[in-house]
Amino acid sequence: MQILNIHIKKKISMNLTHYLQTDTEKTTILIRFLVGVVFLSEGVQKFMYPGLRGPGRFEGIGIPFPEFSGYMVGGFEIVCGLLVLAGFLTRFASAPLIVIMLVALFTTKLPILLGTGFWGFNLRELEHYGLLSMLHESRNDMAMLIGSIFLWIRGGGYWSVDLKIWGKRD
Repeated sequence: MQILNIHIKKKISMNLTHYLQTDTEKTTILIRFLVGVVFLSEGVQKFMYPGLRGPGRFEGIGIPFPEFSGYMVGGFEIVCGLLVLAGFLTRFASAPLIVIMLVALFTTKLPILLGTGFWGFNLRELEHYGLLSMLHESRNDMAMLIGSIFLWIRGGGYWSVDLKIWGKRD
């Protein structure tokens, strides 16, 4: 039984280390900087301008519990943005950012594509609706989603705390 227990602990440790390690690409810092700065600034704005960017915006969109969810998302954006900038726990920090962007696209851009609100999510006033309008309005969200997915796959890169602590990924 003890041998099985040691084997399981070793397997869990190896799997976790795999996700903490990173590639050694030097250019990954460009994606980290872009994603980290944007999420950090968006998170700070949710606290500085709650009516415009935080709970007030979430209420206007129709997101449930806007007081809680607005500040919670802002907190995640600040913490994860800082972690991504430092390249520390990059993969783990990018996962909530991916979820945030998927929710943002679903709740704010899908109604533009459909031309109507749905499931309680409100449609904002625009001159045009449909595919081209949705693609135009979602360009920043898509860039942040793709950047976050890239970091989730590759890790923090050459100039990251992840590389210094956990080493390169095989």
